[in-house]
Amino acid sequence: MKPLAFADLRTAMFQPQALPAWAPAQWDRAVPQARTADLLARVAGGAERAGLLAQLPAEPLRHLVGALKLAQRQATELRNEVAHVAAALAPIGVPVVLLKGAAYSMLNLPAAQGRLVSDIDILVPRQRLADVESALMIGGWVSTHRDDYDQRYYRRWMHELPPLRHVHRGTVLDVHHAIAPLSSRWHPDAAKLLAASQPITGDAAVRALADVDLLLHSALHLYLEGELERGLRGLIDIFALLDDFQHDPTFLARLQARADELGLQVPLAWALRYMVLLLQQPVGDELRRRWPQADPARPVGAWQRCQDAMFVRGLAPPHASTSDIWSPQARAMLYLRGHLQRMPLWRLVPHLVRKAGRAWFRQRKSA
Repeated sequence: MKPLAFADLRTAMFQPQALPAWAPAQWDRAVPQARTADLLARVAGGAERAGLLAQLPAEPLRHLVGALKLAQRQATELRNEVAHVAAALAPIGVPVVLLKGAAYSMLNLPAAQGRLVSDIDILVPRQRLADVESALMIGGWVSTHRDDYDQRYYRRWMHELPPLRHVHRGTVLDVHHAIAPLSSRWHPDAAKLLAASQPITGDAAVRALADVDLLLHSALHLYLEGELERGLRGLIDIFALLDDFQHDPTFLARLQARADELGLQVPLAWALRYMVLLLQQPVGDELRRRWPQADPARPVGAWQRCQDAMFVRGLAPPHASTSDIWSPQARAMLYLRGHLQRMPLWRLVPHLVRKAGRAWFRQRKSA
């Protein structure tokens, strides 16, 4: 199936020892696909850890080293910025609970290796949101959305404040009070996530979600996403977390219990299915037993086959070599599906009409 035509990219991510023997045509396919999927630095990191960079051809090596240096610089900047955020919130006694890529990086998880992080996501108690916003404004962060409609949209319907940008450093901070939009049908209790969070260092002011919650948040975030250009990266995050955390023999049982508690079994099973289907990496018998939906070899009905056809296209790297004539339609349908997961139809239609009108006006103005 053409939308799955990124076998070389999978090889580069999971079998870097094969890279020195690659033909130029393989590099010509894999490097553009990795770049569009935001995975080039991850490929480079795998080659570096395997001690293979010196054996690679000069032209692809230039791209890999550039991406790796960018990821390393971002990791350093992230640690500095987390310290600034913690200092800004210290006077009000609210710890910094990191989410997604920032958490992976600060915890030094394998999921962070070669992963680009363009902003920092934190989770705070909703009842302290006004205090947090005031403290961050004093620290130099300002809202990136000045439009009244955008402000109302975020504050009434979403699970986060409008993104904040620091006036001097230009860093972007996303302040969440939940891990799913308020208008979504998925409502995991953020208080439970905060209560189970763990200190990253000896300082309890900088924390991350518990291991099971990190994976569940990654799965839910991808499940609700409508723009899946980086969907393959999200699946690799889930695979890397699962592969790492399963060293604890109690992890899968705790993951299943926590998904039941938070009502997230459907997004979790969905993410595991497409992780297995697209990454084509072996998973243990226990995972298949607990989540049989994740097994692509399991017989499914027509509706599931239709969903698979859409998601295989939508989650593939957004590159011409991994697309066919149905890929644009699949991405459009998944865009609508993602928005419907986030808000009801009666709210979604006027929101999308407004977004389309604003985009048309900006295009006319710039023409």
